Amino acid sequence: MAHSVHDHQSRLPVAQASVLTLPASSQAKDLRPRLTAVDSLLCGAFAGAVAKTVIAPLDRTKIIFQVSSKRFSAQEAFRLIYCTYVKDGLLSLWRGNSATMVRVMPYAAIQFCSHDQYKRLLGSYYGYQGKALPPFPRFLAGSLAGTTAAMLTYPLDMVRARMAVTAKEMYSNILHVFARISQEEGVKTLYRGFTPTILGVIPYAGITFFTYETLKKLHAEKTKRSQPYPYERLAFGACAGLIGQSASYPLDVVRRRMQTAGVTGSRYGTILGTMREIVTQEGVVRGLYKGLSMNWVKGPVAVGISFTTFDITHGLLLKLHQMDCFVH
Repeated sequence: MAHSVHDHQSRLPVAQASVLTLPASSQAKDLRPRLTAVDSLLCGAFAGAVAKTVIAPLDRTKIIFQVSSKRFSAQEAFRLIYCTYVKDGLLSLWRGNSATMVRVMPYAAIQFCSHDQYKRLLGSYYGYQGKALPPFPRFLAGSLAGTTAAMLTYPLDMVRARMAVTAKEMYSNILHVFARISQEEGVKTLYRGFTPTILGVIPYAGITFFTYETLKKLHAEKTKRSQPYPYERLAFGACAGLIGQSASYPLDVVRRRMQTAGVTGSRYGTILGTMREIVTQEGVVRGLYKGLSMNWVKGPVAVGISFTTFDITHGLLLKLHQMDCFVH
């Protein structure tokens, strides 16, 4: 009996020690490697570059139709691609892609990185730290991320649109576009179409990120897998891109018309004035939604590739950090 009492007492320090070690283990759990903002910037830049390069010929063709009064059809679009290839060669289909890369890499980097930051901030504000955000904050995080990226990179988007719709003799490179626009049309021209861009990016980025995050959350709840397979990510991204771009497409047309007004000779001063002129001359569907069917092809592909590439590179970098921590 005495032995059992002594044995019980000798176990107390061990029990107390195990209790005392609990906070340490929980701290160790909290100190798991996290990706830095720089890591997110790099992943975002790479994701944007891959996605935009893949769909560059379709993107250029869409812009050409958006800024002209020609009637859009799939047959006309592919005829334009073929004629461009025959006349100027295969690489001409990627004309303006260098400007796209200069714009899309910082844009995607800022968008994805700021999305992570906004999710974290909103999560702590709403009490969902480390968990999936509820619907409205999920939408808000995407909208804020898209707005932040668009505000910081807008002049590059303007330059890219100009390069896409002009002959290579007019602008030799990106710096030449900046110089000519500034000298001939004024520095303010670099921000022409800025308002419809921001008005368009709020629903576009909000809906796109919201849809993608929601599909991932529903998938995790149904399959009990924390991470979807790459082909599932592509499908989620495609759905997100399809819904997001369809919702904001008219403002995208208005933006392109205002950006290229100096080249096409048209006068588009305000959003409502531009919309009114497009509807009067070309109608609602054939004007404000011109090229949308091509967007339904290229948009989901681009968004799917972008989200998938970001998630995969994000995961690879996280594993590298974990291996590095394990080694040290």
